[in-house]
Amino acid sequence: MSLLRTSPPPAQAVELEQWLVSTGDELRPLRLGLGAALPAHRLVPRGAPGETVERVILVATELASNALRHGSPPAVVRLLRGADAFFVDVADHDPAGAPRLAGVHQAGVGGRGLHIARTLSAELCWYATATTKHIWASFPLPPAAPAG
Repeated sequence: MSLLRTSPPPAQAVELEQWLVSTGDELRPLRLGLGAALPAHRLVPRGAPGETVERVILVATELASNALRHGSPPAVVRLLRGADAFFVDVADHDPAGAPRLAGVHQAGVGGRGLHIARTLSAELCWYATATTKHIWASFPLPPAAPAG
């Protein structure tokens, strides 16, 4: 049974970028694209330490990998911006396959992707439409830079 809350991202969230991931070879361009998009859209402060960027990239990679492995590719990765947070939403084309948090595994066996995503993000949720299943993670927006 999934312990993730079922909910779409906030309705006012606006799509900023989108990547299509059909194979594992396309995860690297996703990571590079996110690394460029986050500061370009002011979702992380320019010149700030890359910790937030690295967390977002890791979460997106885990969710996209899960979509390829457990869902029905291609995965559609969207970067969204809301009023107080930004979101990474990953969709695959298997709406019937609810995400499941894996139990404790031995090292090297796998099954920790959703746990990693849940730990590194502010919130991790999922929802399904008639044709897709979405898993999304939220991250707080940085404080507004002082005017000057």
